[in-house]
Amino acid sequence: MKKKIGVHLAHGNKRPVKTRKSSLADRIITLVEEAKRKVVSAVNVALVYTYYEVGRMIVEEEQGGKKRAQYGKAQLQALSKKLTAQLGKGWSATNLEYMRKLFRVYSNSPIPQTGFEESDVSPRSVYPFRLSWSHYLVLMRMDNPDERRFYEIEAAENGWDLDELKRQFNSSLYERLALSRDKKGVLELAKKGQIVKRPEDVVKDPYVLEFLGLEEKARYSETELESRIIEHVEQFILEMGKGFILVGRQVRFTFEEKHFRVDLVFYNRILRSFVVVDLKTGELTHQDIGQMQMYVNYYDRMVKLPEENPTIGILLCADKNDAIVEMTLPQGSKRIFASKYMTVLPDKETLRLLVRKQLGGEK
Repeated sequence: MKKKIGVHLAHGNKRPVKTRKSSLADRIITLVEEAKRKVVSAVNVALVYTYYEVGRMIVEEEQGGKKRAQYGKAQLQALSKKLTAQLGKGWSATNLEYMRKLFRVYSNSPIPQTGFEESDVSPRSVYPFRLSWSHYLVLMRMDNPDERRFYEIEAAENGWDLDELKRQFNSSLYERLALSRDKKGVLELAKKGQIVKRPEDVVKDPYVLEFLGLEEKARYSETELESRIIEHVEQFILEMGKGFILVGRQVRFTFEEKHFRVDLVFYNRILRSFVVVDLKTGELTHQDIGQMQMYVNYYDRMVKLPEENPTIGILLCADKNDAIVEMTLPQGSKRIFASKYMTVLPDKETLRLLVRKQLGGEK
């Protein structure tokens, strides 16, 4: 008989977790806090539009519309002095330079094709800003416009705070996703962000786990790696990507009187699939792949419900031989994936060169 294990499970429990109905006070508090967050967000976005307009005025009024002209530092300092005297802090010459750059960068930027509604567009600007000024200070440092649009979409769609935006950029999320896609897929990343439709859309290679605090060359067991992941589970789920919910760790099942344990089990709400993850601190072997195939088969036949999609298996390993992986898996398999993990941030420039090569040398 098929076991009905769904996303209501947590940490391997076999019974549904009971949840009490929220009290009236709890619901009112939640409503008010959400309203406060929306107000703060609206204020932050309004500030960005204001700075965009200031940048436009500096470029068009002071430079006569010549966007490439260099507005003198002394003139910016004089303007800064006048504005500070009337408006207070926040109007330094450096900040004015950033405002000018905001206008230059986004006045001709194409509007992303997803996540930005027409109603979000300011009447003064054709570009729909949705993030805070601090977010745009980071985004403006990205020279590649495709990469910049990708991170802007993902930050807005996933509610990344400033630290998470920096972390995803430093861990080369754009390049890591781009490397698993063809030229059309890379262009889609830049225009629409990460769209999850198929199992391969949620898989990265490599995964970056620098937040675990493990030394690159240190020796540690799979149990230690798993424990570190659980200690930093929120960051790990962010690294896994969109739609992931942790179901349990060391999830046990019995088959033919033999006991097995899956290191980590997730459920992806977007794909409506279980995702089983096995951790390997050494080089991946064909036996590891065969074991993962059994895990996937078991979840498909004994756990998932008829309306859910087939199970996905991810082998997270320190090293792998792609030829062995390809030979061991069924031809054309799109349900089991082998990915390396890194305990330090990758070399961004190397990944960028690989992406450029994949695109045929385009910038």
